[in-house]
Amino acid sequence: MKRFVKWCVEFSCWWNIRQSRKSLLFVVMLTLSTIATVMLSFPLNAQINLPSKPASELRGVWLTNIDSDVLFERDRLKNALQTLDELNFNTVYPTVWNWGYTLYPSKVAAKVIGRSLDPTPGLQGRDMLKEIVSEGHKKGLTVIPWFEFGFMAPADSLLAKNRPQWLTNRSNGTRIVKEGTHDRVWLNPFRPDVQQFIQNLIVEIVKNYDIDGIQFDDHFGLPSELGYDAYTVALYKKEHRGKAPSVNPKDPEWVRWRANKITDFMKRVFTAIKATKKDCLVSVSPNPQRLSYEFLLADWQKWERMGLIEELVLQVYSKDLNFFISELEYPEVKAAQTHIPVSIGILAGLKNRAIPIQQIQTRVQKVRNRNFAGVSFFFYETLWNLSQETAIKRRSGFQEIFTTPTAYPNLLTGWKPSS
Repeated sequence: MKRFVKWCVEFSCWWNIRQSRKSLLFVVMLTLSTIATVMLSFPLNAQINLPSKPASELRGVWLTNIDSDVLFERDRLKNALQTLDELNFNTVYPTVWNWGYTLYPSKVAAKVIGRSLDPTPGLQGRDMLKEIVSEGHKKGLTVIPWFEFGFMAPADSLLAKNRPQWLTNRSNGTRIVKEGTHDRVWLNPFRPDVQQFIQNLIVEIVKNYDIDGIQFDDHFGLPSELGYDAYTVALYKKEHRGKAPSVNPKDPEWVRWRANKITDFMKRVFTAIKATKKDCLVSVSPNPQRLSYEFLLADWQKWERMGLIEELVLQVYSKDLNFFISELEYPEVKAAQTHIPVSIGILAGLKNRAIPIQQIQTRVQKVRNRNFAGVSFFFYETLWNLSQETAIKRRSGFQEIFTTPTAYPNLLTGWKPSS
């Protein structure tokens, strides 16, 4: 393009020597018309990709203790937050409930589990969450703790061993659910004592820390193959004139009944959070609706319609770009965009799955093209440490994504959907 413009200028000068002013005016008009035609023929993406600073944009990352040691040492954590700030991130989601333990000192956990804190050596003698809140806020980062495991726990955890009556099972009586290579069990989300324990943990965090919000995902549901424990079956029969639940775990009525019970609990938790701290945001980061509802009984679409979600970060981790794009186009996603900030969770990599920075940049652009509130990356360690590309190249790539600082899109402080 630069060569073309230079040629036009040189051509005009040459013509000026040989032709009249009237002819020169004609050439100038012709030149400008040609330039406009060329510019308009460029792909729209080339224009959209020009650097811009949105009024607000979620730029988040999840901090977990799985395949990552960022939380296990004070200075390492402080340096990580510093780096995120320098690269114009504005939000962190640190895990606080994982592997059957809290990652902060918890009186609630001590009473029920027998330990107030995850036994990992790097967490002892510290309050990791307090450090993140303090250091994060100094750097202007929004801090939203992530209640990662929800109702799930390791099969060999103290929680599972100390409270076996709290666990639910399949119709054949088995309890173990595989997550990768790990054996998991699930607390029964329909039992009042389980509900009270989970709610107490959540309220404890909201009450004791100056957090900006708290996040749940679809582990706040239940695998649809479960729910056949004696307590739940008796409750179902009580509400169905003695009729037992379907032996088919995918039976629509049986799925709906359990999902509605979880929705009732979500409403109760939302109310408890707001009663403790009115300006604490309730964030949810689920899988797409049909997966979340059919496989984990977490009906986030209904939660959103009921006003129980104040930030939605939809996890879209597909390898296929076309599938990734299609997930952004579903009606329930677009509907949510008109009510609350909806952002997209993008996979930055896994321990055994490296993702090139160019692929990440492409997905960010697809999200921006559709006016989402922002993006969050799973997970911190794969931003630049667990990668086949150099840390310098990765950080440079994220600098290209987030060229200037911008505000977090907060529903409680006047966020409005983009037109």
